[in-house]
Amino acid sequence: MARSENTFREALAGKNIPLLTLDNKWHQLFTQAQTEIPAEVRRGEDQLNELIRKQGKLNTESKEIRKLKKRLMTEIMELADSTGGNPDAASEKRMEDNRRLINECNEKLEDYARELRLLPEEIARINYKLMLATMDICYKRIAENTREIDGIDRWVKDIRIEIKKKLIRKDESEKAVFDLYSYMHDIFGAEVIEIFDIKYNPGERRKARAEKAARKRDAAIQKGIAAKKG
Repeated sequence: MARSENTFREALAGKNIPLLTLDNKWHQLFTQAQTEIPAEVRRGEDQLNELIRKQGKLNTESKEIRKLKKRLMTEIMELADSTGGNPDAASEKRMEDNRRLINECNEKLEDYARELRLLPEEIARINYKLMLATMDICYKRIAENTREIDGIDRWVKDIRIEIKKKLIRKDESEKAVFDLYSYMHDIFGAEVIEIFDIKYNPGERRKARAEKAARKRDAAIQKGIAAKKG
């Protein structure tokens, strides 16, 4: 496991763990983790579902058997009352059949009760094992995503530093071009510069940058005013 099983056991100590396969959030965990469900978890899921189904079936059948037993006992009492304690052969056979069926009901109820006493412990054991496997998967996925996040953070930091360097270099180049243009304009004049088709116009570039900065300031001011009104 990515971490020791004892670590997970300590984290789960005293916790009321829901039946995982009945909890929709447990199923969503694997969707969120964007990972294929391992065979170990699939087996645990199948085992737990089978035990839960068995428990439900035993409870349902136990209720039905109790209803049948009650009906059989009621019939015996009614037959005894109707014959005044001296049942004929048919009534006697009916009551004997009912007694036999009641004994069978008692035997089944004892068997079911025995299984129902053992099932909760087995369900809890499989559920706990499934929880440990789930925590291991989620822990690995969280660790993997954390490493990816840290890598992206480092990349963004490096890119920001590189962008700052490029912007400084851009400003230096623009200043150098502006100075060269100005010197050439002063020395040779506008007509000579036009002959060499020098397109750079420092005045227009600086004006454009100033207008862009002004628009940003205006937008920030308007945003601040709107926030205050809100």
